[in-house]
Amino acid sequence: MASDKVQTFTDGNFDQDTKTGVVLIDFWAEWCGPCRRLAPTVEALAGEFDGRATVGKLNVDENPAVPSRFMIRGIPTLLLFKDGELAETLVGLAQKEDIASLIEKHLA
Repeated sequence: MASDKVQTFTDGNFDQDTKTGVVLIDFWAEWCGPCRRLAPTVEALAGEFDGRATVGKLNVDENPAVPSRFMIRGIPTLLLFKDGELAETLVGLAQKEDIASLIEKHLA
C-alpha cells in the first residue's frame, strides 16, 4: 500500500481495531480489478480523515475469517463500523465523495 495512513486489517487484529470510533474497511484482493481501481480513493480518504476516522484494507485471500463473518460475497466491499458495530455496507466501486459523506455522517 502506498499510504502509511491506510491501516492493514487482518483476522487477528480486526475485533480490537474496530472497537472504537469510526472505521472504514475496504475488503479487497490482488486479482480484483475494481479493487485496484478503488485503492487510490481509499488512500486519499485515509489522508483526509486522518485523526478523525480509521481507514484500512483487509485482503480477503489472506484473511478468510472476517469476510465470512460478514457474508461478503463480492469485492470490493466497504464496511463502516462505529464503536464496534457495523453501520454501513457499500458493495462495488463508489465515488470518493459518496464514501466521504458516509464517513462524515457517522462522525457527526
